[in-house]
Amino acid sequence: MAGFAFATIRTLAQGYRSRAFSPTEVLSDVIRRLQTLEPKLNMFAHLDLEGAHGQAKAAEARMMAGALLGPLDGIPTAIKDLIAVAGMPQRFGSRTTSGALVAQDAPSVARLRAGGAVFLGKSTTSEFGCKAVGDSPLTGITRNPWDILKTPGGSSAGSASLVACGLVPYALGTDGGGSLRIPAALSGLYGIKAQFGRVPVYPTSATPTLAHVGPLTRTAEDAAAVLAVIAGYEPRDPFSVAGPCPDFAGALNPGPRLRIAFSPTLGYGQVDAEVKTLTARAVAALQSAGHHVDLIDHAFDDPIALWTAEFYAGVAIRLRASLKSAPQDLDPAVLQVLQEAAAQDLQTYYASVFHRYDFREKVRALMQPYDVLVTPTLPVSSVDIGVDVPQALTGRTIVSWATFTYPFNLTGQPAMSMPIGLTSAGLPLGVQVVANPLGEAHLLALAADNDRALGGAPLHPQGLEYR
Repeated sequence: MAGFAFATIRTLAQGYRSRAFSPTEVLSDVIRRLQTLEPKLNMFAHLDLEGAHGQAKAAEARMMAGALLGPLDGIPTAIKDLIAVAGMPQRFGSRTTSGALVAQDAPSVARLRAGGAVFLGKSTTSEFGCKAVGDSPLTGITRNPWDILKTPGGSSAGSASLVACGLVPYALGTDGGGSLRIPAALSGLYGIKAQFGRVPVYPTSATPTLAHVGPLTRTAEDAAAVLAVIAGYEPRDPFSVAGPCPDFAGALNPGPRLRIAFSPTLGYGQVDAEVKTLTARAVAALQSAGHHVDLIDHAFDDPIALWTAEFYAGVAIRLRASLKSAPQDLDPAVLQVLQEAAAQDLQTYYASVFHRYDFREKVRALMQPYDVLVTPTLPVSSVDIGVDVPQALTGRTIVSWATFTYPFNLTGQPAMSMPIGLTSAGLPLGVQVVANPLGEAHLLALAADNDRALGGAPLHPQGLEYR
């Protein structure tokens, strides 16, 4: 290959096995492109190119010995700065944190490391994952490769931008209210949160009953490959799912037609007209492919109060010292929601905990006749940089504007955003697919169908020097 921009995991792994090129060649090409792209996009919270060189050289030695560790060996990636990586700082996008180096990998990172991954560094995030856009007081504004005046979405902003610009085939993000699915939709990617606890989280998240770790990728096959490595039981995570994982790769094969519930608004969303049209067109294509589709106008009432009470209370407790001593160091929009969460009384908070379980049962009953629920991923197709809430949704908050993602953190169900094409402005759009508990196979099956419908050619942005 002349260059490795937009190469998939399969392409790189096959090239290593055949010795057509090496991990150090790939890394050199990535660094060349990074030098052009990083000043324009601002994707990294921390770079460790020296460490990446050492990992690439070790992978190359394994390649030459015919002892590659698996499909991710020697392949560059980046890890969101909410996830611990040994030997790197963990700043959470916040000036309230120190630059001390972390001593221990998170389980997902340890599994990637054991598989030979090459870690370029830590990718940017909004502060403690508290906003659905891609800026923080610590690292500034991360930009969307499709249009540098737009956000790639948050809070897994840097990871999304890295994958969308073709620098790496996958990167890890987190999702406590949509932080994988939101940037996936705005950046033309797959963003998958598996069943809650399927990919273990440790050290304990500030939002331990909502947080997921998962991949951002350009193809369904790459998402399945990464999930196969990072998923699985981990005793340090009390919510970790015990028992075998699904056959993620096998789920990509053509399978039975699915029973789909389609809800254009969930009953409460304010959706842009073009988003409505393109989402309905994507669902009609699923129906034409043989899937059974039922329209559901009102799925449930907006559970934002339940999500807000749980998510922001956790972060407020984690940041209680900074809220008292250095509130000026926090993102003003984040500070406001944390102060409100910290002010709730115990009775109010715990009432929301019980209401959350009522909500979960309501969603379970709604979906029982179906394999998946399909919605828009977002009510809008793009968001300008430097904006916390899109202008058309000014009645919403810094996460509630995302409308469709956070309900399924409350339930813990597998959910993904998948790219369905471009808007009239040439920007990518995604739809959300939600499966029943433990039903990741249905997500990957639809993702694979979607890739085949796109002709096996992932969406690529134009306009920057990517190659």
